[in-house]
Amino acid sequence: MKIQINTDKNIQGTEKLEAYATEKINKSLTRFSDNITRIEVHLSDQNADKSGKDDIQCKLEARLKKLQPITVIGRNSAKEKALNDAVNKMKAALDTAVGKQREKS
Repeated sequence: MKIQINTDKNIQGTEKLEAYATEKINKSLTRFSDNITRIEVHLSDQNADKSGKDDIQCKLEARLKKLQPITVIGRNSAKEKALNDAVNKMKAALDTAVGKQREKS
């Protein structure tokens, strides 16, 4: 499972952020690793320089073998919390999608 991390011009993509995201995704989605070819992480600040509630958006896109890609969005005021929210949503979405695929097999 390859993990690709993208940030917009308002969020600095540091090594620490990359390591956190990679560890969180690998740890949380490891049981789906046979089904996932790639995970794309898109972090963006919706309000640029202004701060606000839920202004950090984390969009996760999972590319799956034999299935359409799944996209979820997490929002929060902190990058890490937005990522955690998106990972939890992705876990639920993958449970559903992979479960349906197994039922068909």
